[in-house]
Amino acid sequence: MHTAPDSGQVGSTLPIIGVLALQGGFEAHEKSLHTIGCATRRVRSPADLQGLAGLVLPGGESSTMLKLIGWNDLWEPLDAFVRAGNPVLATCAGLILAASGVTHPAQKSFGWLDIDVARNGWGRQNESFEAMDDAQRLRCVFIRAPRITRVGSAVEVIATFGGEAIAVRSGNLIGASFHPELAEEAGLHRALFAPEVLAAGAPLLHPTPGRSANVPAKI
Repeated sequence: MHTAPDSGQVGSTLPIIGVLALQGGFEAHEKSLHTIGCATRRVRSPADLQGLAGLVLPGGESSTMLKLIGWNDLWEPLDAFVRAGNPVLATCAGLILAASGVTHPAQKSFGWLDIDVARNGWGRQNESFEAMDDAQRLRCVFIRAPRITRVGSAVEVIATFGGEAIAVRSGNLIGASFHPELAEEAGLHRALFAPEVLAAGAPLLHPTPGRSANVPAKI
């Protein structure tokens, strides 16, 4: 399968962030990453993970992504990449892949985040909507978005909508129910992948004020 070249110039010192490009809306994530000073690489094979400073798992159709991950022999390499501590942003379908538990219907997932999600929990395609999070910091686009139904004790809630968790962080991984890239919202990308953040080795975001990380999300 064709592998897209790195977006940076030859000899560039820009950090290279991979975007899983098997299916779904990966191009908008590339644009967001470029705006914060990163080069990008489309990940379609295990070799594409080599030398990356981080990874984005985009929205799309999670069950289709699972099949393509298997067909492209990416399951173990992706799992190893994330568990090695590399920074990862998982949005919408990417969040479903990252969750520990998936319902409506149940399906396989990597289990990197100690959360449970319900597929299409925020509504079907014709119920898509755009809104600001409760703190008025992030513009969020919900398209067949998964709903976070449980948040583990070690997972930080970093954004809510209507009192419910819509973005979470656990160590090196940030997961979001929504599409920040479609709202041209680069806050989550910047929190993980901005060159100064990568150099410091820690995400910028903190839990939402007033919300305990061990409180289960509403459903």
